[in-house]
Amino acid sequence: MYENMEELQEAIKNCNKCKLCKNRTNIVFGVGNINSKIMFIGEGPGADEDAQGIPFVGKAGQLMNKAFDAVGIERDEVYIANIVKCRPPNNRDPEEDEVNGCMDYLRNQVMIVKPKIIVLLGRIALQNILGKEYKISSVRGKWIEKKGIYYMPTWHPAALLRDETKKIDFINDLKEVVQKGTGPN
Repeated sequence: MYENMEELQEAIKNCNKCKLCKNRTNIVFGVGNINSKIMFIGEGPGADEDAQGIPFVGKAGQLMNKAFDAVGIERDEVYIANIVKCRPPNNRDPEEDEVNGCMDYLRNQVMIVKPKIIVLLGRIALQNILGKEYKISSVRGKWIEKKGIYYMPTWHPAALLRDETKKIDFINDLKEVVQKGTGPN
């Protein structure tokens, strides 16, 4: 366990636990308010994220920002991270050994932030956090509570770029998050 985000980030700067380190430009650690009640977890960085070292800055991230604006979420008031911290080649799904190499980093991020709500962006985040038995199409938009944390599985913003009909679901899921996040719990 690391004492703070700075210490954790420093510890992973030169990570070489998996083959993703060979082609990265930057580790994409995480960004936002480390005291937030709400944390977003995506899959892994794309090309724009790898170039800038910041999660969700590409087209999917821009779409997520618009959705945040629509429901009243301030991006810098939530914490945003990914399952893997380095870009998988050609934006492929992260492989099991790559996920395993990063999982302790993510667990530490969660322990430092101590969110009440974690929004799982897409299948990869859902299955690696809650279990392979979960299917995004059947649990999307449904609260799942485990160990005092409320999880909201929803579409990954990249899925909205491929299928615009999912935008309404995504916005509605974010509205649920805002409502629960501003409530008494």
